[in-house]
Amino acid sequence: MTTLDNFQRTARNPIIPYIETIIGGLSPGELVVVRGLVPEDSERFQIDFQCGNSTKPRADVAFHFNPRFKRSGCIVCNTLQNEKWGHEEITYEMPFEKGKPFEVVFMFLQEKIQVSVNGQHLLLYKHRIDLEKINTLGIYGQVQISMIEFVANKSLQGSQPSLLGATKKNTGNEGVHDTAQFGVPYTARLNSPLEPGRTIVIKGEIREKANSFAVNLKPSDSNDIALHLNPRMKEKAFVRNSYLSNGWGEEEKQVSHFPFSPGMYFELIILCQAHQYNVAINGVHTLEYKHRFKQLNKINIIEVSGDILLLDVRSW
Repeated sequence: MTTLDNFQRTARNPIIPYIETIIGGLSPGELVVVRGLVPEDSERFQIDFQCGNSTKPRADVAFHFNPRFKRSGCIVCNTLQNEKWGHEEITYEMPFEKGKPFEVVFMFLQEKIQVSVNGQHLLLYKHRIDLEKINTLGIYGQVQISMIEFVANKSLQGSQPSLLGATKKNTGNEGVHDTAQFGVPYTARLNSPLEPGRTIVIKGEIREKANSFAVNLKPSDSNDIALHLNPRMKEKAFVRNSYLSNGWGEEEKQVSHFPFSPGMYFELIILCQAHQYNVAINGVHTLEYKHRFKQLNKINIIEVSGDILLLDVRSW
């Protein structure tokens, strides 16, 4: 039996222009995935999250996402209220190519919309109209759409059990239960040591003026750091290393693209395997790191520090 919670709504090969009611509206954590192709002769298309579908007067558009292909191309984002457009937010990075397929993921958060294209973070747009008022999706212009999918992102609401123990060193405000447990710097003990097959998920939001943050996995019986993950915003470097026998090893920095951006929400997933760690950001595999500290069963501490708002840490 399908419950409404995990119900995934999908439309395939819709005719453009496409205007449909979003059943049940949108809630924080929901993803809208749009897959399609940009025709060779396309000049522009738009994906509009609307408040209704009236044409006279024209319904408000909470989020207007409008790739334009003239000259070097740009993406214009805006909001239409009372038939008047607001201030345009223009992105000159153009991930769409004529004649090529694309996948856009719109992640709806409480205060903003986070957009990625083809697995790479593109932009953030702060809500100018409350998320609750969006009830219609409109797609217009020169574009072919193969699929539209509405996905309730369970992981954002933390459906996985936490296997972290209660050893938490926090900075003050212990009284506020929800946020205090994830004060940064954060330290917790895994209530069973690391082994192949274990997964650790860290959810957070990067601060607007962030320099860097770090995640460490370590044993409790020495100063060693088995895995040090250290994204640095200004350099756009995702540094990995280990601290063994009182010294840092050689840094690894290679990634196909830097996956973080100031202000963005992220889910960092570490999967421990027999010979390496696999790391994914927002569902996209980003890197591997071969074990330098081989005694996995001694690794039982996780630390998170730096310029982030930490929302959740889980392990299973």
